[in-house]
Amino acid sequence: MLQAMRIHFRALIGNDKAATAIEYALIASLIAAAISVAVAAVGTNASKLFTNLAGKL
Repeated sequence: MLQAMRIHFRALIGNDKAATAIEYALIASLIAAAISVAVAAVGTNASKLFTNLAGKL
């Protein structure tokens, strides 16, 4: 099992397509993390806004 994995990983190391796929996966994960942070920040601000609005009504 481990030998098969080693052979597979050695084949991927020299493969440009695998490197490109890994790069795209890293970029996608960074974008997803940025979106998560942005949504959390907007959600907090929206909650404060609605709380203030409800208090004024």
